[in-house]
Amino acid sequence: MIRDLMIGGASVEDTLTLWASSLRDAKQRIRPLFTQERVAASAGRFLDGLLGNEPRKTGWMRAEAAGDPGPWRQQAILGRGQWDADALRDIVREYALETLGDEGAVLVIDETGFLKQGKASCGVARQYTGSAGKITNCQIGVFACYVSRHGHAFIDRALYLPKEWTDDPARLKAAHVPSDVGFATKPKMARRVIARAIAARVPFSFVAADSVYGTGEIETLLRKAGKGYVLGVASNHVFRSWGKPQPVAGTASAIAQSLPKKAWRRLPSGEGTKGPRWHDWAYLELADLDASENNDALTGEWTRGLLIRRNIADGSLAFFSTWCPKGTSMQKLVSVEGHRWAIEDSFETTKNELGLDHNETRSWHGWHRHASLVMLAFAMMAVIRHRANTGPLLKKTRPRPRPRHRP
Repeated sequence: MIRDLMIGGASVEDTLTLWASSLRDAKQRIRPLFTQERVAASAGRFLDGLLGNEPRKTGWMRAEAAGDPGPWRQQAILGRGQWDADALRDIVREYALETLGDEGAVLVIDETGFLKQGKASCGVARQYTGSAGKITNCQIGVFACYVSRHGHAFIDRALYLPKEWTDDPARLKAAHVPSDVGFATKPKMARRVIARAIAARVPFSFVAADSVYGTGEIETLLRKAGKGYVLGVASNHVFRSWGKPQPVAGTASAIAQSLPKKAWRRLPSGEGTKGPRWHDWAYLELADLDASENNDALTGEWTRGLLIRRNIADGSLAFFSTWCPKGTSMQKLVSVEGHRWAIEDSFETTKNELGLDHNETRSWHGWHRHASLVMLAFAMMAVIRHRANTGPLLKKTRPRPRPRHRP
């Protein structure tokens, strides 16, 4: 894990020093969550285990790495221990923002699946997950990833409960689901996540998400909050615009097919593992009768639009409803959409390296505690990366002079 963070020519000693100080800082931040020192120490060892090199972050593996005789202390942190997972979520958010915070940041919303066996794990059901690309037995979590020029980290999470769970009081009780938790669609969950970020004064300018979250209350919330968005919509989503700059009426797919060749521009949406991610893009600014209600002295006029992405290789299309200050360039909107790669990267990293999908508990609190501790570990990695790249927080080692050979 530490090898992955050796950036910018820092020595092993400098990297270890930064790692150790960052880990101490993270543990100190969460100490007030626990009434007993031994419980706080167990939480610290749990964090150590998540950041360790063990490929599986199971209770036994974490216990062995921590020198515990068995996994019960690790399991107690997620189960029997008395502490607030939402308070930890808030600590992680503030910790990440201290280093990554930026007014131009993008808040990215997406979900991920956790494959499970059996029926006891809270929220588990046969449902579709993009993680497997099919309907399978799994849990679904909705996450918010904060993406700025300084790095990216998760700042919120929520477990989805299908109706077969919320309609079964006995099942809810067995999984220790709080009595005030009822059924909520994924878009409604995402709206709550975004509303929490706005209430906490998280600095960001846009929200990006796929078509699961692309219409409805999220749009209204963001417009009222003075935030822009690039939200995916289905190909059959209907757009209507009468008046300037151009009349439009029809499904997103039909509108795309009617565009002239000159409407398309080849633009990069960001850097990928193999260089810039290029697609063909088209953008239509649309009239909006309600747009003037959201104008203000600071940001000026706002406008809605339709952004269309075309795959260069196969011609497949993706569609996005947009809301932005008037005059925003298409490249800016393309860049906002491109920020979505960061949450995919975050899911991959937290699952492969930090055990996000290795949770062994079955309860509501266990899932949220485990996810929040993984979020803390991931935020710590983001902070270390940023500090290793900026600063003079690390001493850069100078190459030793070569000895001169005497003739």
